Amino acid sequence: MGLQQKMTHCQASKKWENMKKRYKELKNPPEGVKAFPEMWPFFSLMDDAMEGRLEGNAPILKAYSSDHNNGDFLPVSQPKKRKPSTMEISSALIVDGPEIEVSMNSDVDGEEVAVQQGSLEIGRIMQEAEDEKNRMDSQQQVKEREKEVMERERLVLQRERAVLDREIAILDRDRALLEREKATMERERATVEREKAVMERERTMVEKDRDAVYKDRLTLEQEKAKLGRTSAATESTKKIAEDSSEVKESDTMNRKERFFTLFEKLIENL
Repeated sequence: MGLQQKMTHCQASKKWENMKKRYKELKNPPEGVKAFPEMWPFFSLMDDAMEGRLEGNAPILKAYSSDHNNGDFLPVSQPKKRKPSTMEISSALIVDGPEIEVSMNSDVDGEEVAVQQGSLEIGRIMQEAEDEKNRMDSQQQVKEREKEVMERERLVLQRERAVLDREIAILDRDRALLEREKATMERERATVEREKAVMERERTMVEKDRDAVYKDRLTLEQEKAKLGRTSAATESTKKIAEDSSEVKESDTMNRKERFFTLFEKLIENL
């Protein structure tokens, strides 16, 4: 995390205590308070650390005396020199955690060893927290990219859905038009059927009329034949009558001529 040479042991210890306090607040919130541990990126890492699941996973760091120039943290202010007691040294030696190389001399007391051990633990946890944060950031970026891809796919699907809706509307209109045309054709077919029935009736009537005309023509032919025969008889009768009339007229004329002749002779004799 780049904390080396950037904070003192006391600062690292305070940071550790603050992180533990935050973890406990999120782990066991007060009654009636709703906590969101997932919003803190270091919660899962702190949970593993507090439960001991990270023990032995961090690299071993070395702690040196304050007069050594290559320590992992800023040098701390030198406490008042005092001879370490046997109890303090024993407590420092039995604390669980990563291996620490300690210079057993009069410059380092039990309190400094404990602070260094806590600082190393804080550094390890913060390094793991930073790694976890980087991993989560990477996952978040992947999720963002996936979200963008899904958003583009959703837009594409929406456009395809709009095209399908328009095509469905066009199909519905075409289907309605076909239904109307079908109804029109049904009406026209019914009209044709009615006209066909009328034509059948008219054809039947024409057939009947033709039969009647044929019969009438036969009757006329028969009557014409009768009239022909009657006319022939009439002509012969008329001819005979005319001949008789001519004979009578001839006789009458002869009598008149004889009368006129006699009358003329009578006048001459007078």
